[in-house]
Amino acid sequence: MKKFFTLMASSMFGLALIFTARGQAPSGPETKVELKRVHMCCEGCSDEVEKILKKVTGVKSVAVDQEKNVARFVAPDVKTAQKAIDTLAAAGFHGDSGTDKYSFKEDSGAKVGKVKSLTLTAFHNSCGGCVQSCREAIKDVPGITGDNLKPKVTTCEIRGDFDPVQLVQALNKAGLHAKVKN
Repeated sequence: MKKFFTLMASSMFGLALIFTARGQAPSGPETKVELKRVHMCCEGCSDEVEKILKKVTGVKSVAVDQEKNVARFVAPDVKTAQKAIDTLAAAGFHGDSGTDKYSFKEDSGAKVGKVKSLTLTAFHNSCGGCVQSCREAIKDVPGITGDNLKPKVTTCEIRGDFDPVQLVQALNKAGLHAKVKN
């Protein structure tokens, strides 16, 4: 029996050495993530998405396609994939993961019901193209009459007689994550 345990311990140690030499842990299959409809109006935006994802511990094989508004990466597990998505959302980006295993959360704070004005915050807005993308996204939301969007400012006021939930949904669809300031 002692020989059996010695053999098992040696085998486990050997496997650990193999995985360590490869720089991997025996944690199961990797998670390949493709996020569609991520806001990338310019090279600066796509570079930012790429940099954000590369900073998340464990994320590798990051690739962005600005023309298709797609970001791809590989995570060691679902938990890390969700962390990467949460990090993008915190930077004001949004997208569609195509799965419930890891996805962008509805954490805007928007409530159903008409408002005359609303302060949006925490959305990605690094250039004039971002402002144009925001305005394009919200132009079809019923009741919006104006805004004070400016490049590089991540807080703005939206005016009119509109539903905040519809506003946030329009921004999310355009690849922008936002919060409603109450």
